[in-house]
Amino acid sequence: MTEHKSRSVTRRALLGAFAATAVTAAPTYSNAFGLLRGAGDVRRLKMTSPRTGEQLNMIYWIEGDYIRDAIREITVFMRDWRTDEVKEIDTRTIDILAAAHNLLEVDEPYMLLSGYRSPATNKMLRRRSSGVAKNSRHLYGQAADVRLNSRSVNQMYRAAMACHGGGVGRYSGSNFVHMDCGPVRSWGR
Repeated sequence: MTEHKSRSVTRRALLGAFAATAVTAAPTYSNAFGLLRGAGDVRRLKMTSPRTGEQLNMIYWIEGDYIRDAIREITVFMRDWRTDEVKEIDTRTIDILAAAHNLLEVDEPYMLLSGYRSPATNKMLRRRSSGVAKNSRHLYGQAADVRLNSRSVNQMYRAAMACHGGGVGRYSGSNFVHMDCGPVRSWGR
């Protein structure tokens, strides 16, 4: 019998990943990628979309490798729901979301309010609100606006800031946190 080996994912790794029930990270590292090193051999992202009714519970990284099919599925999930346009989501943003979620020690999935935004959607949102950046990271698939019912905006903000992985915006009035993989910075109340 010949043994078939996949370059990116072994059968053993997949079986182990599907057997995994929780991924936790030790909050002793200085950035999102370090935080995820404490997560073991798998990384997972859990989200729901109130706009589309879709749910995502995806292992996207195993034994040091991103799973391309999983990243594609996350990318489609995080599409611009207004126009149905898709842009690849930067894996650094996915890692920041996963690391912050692990620090919050919740099983509840993120509620995704905005992932990728098409130029038309971003322009429309800018007309409605002064809080939408003209050159938003959402336009490049590098940002997500998320909410958790079981955690406050301040708790989510602190977890994302602890990752030191990118920009974090606190939108207490609208009950969500913005996370992106751009330069480390913060804003909001």
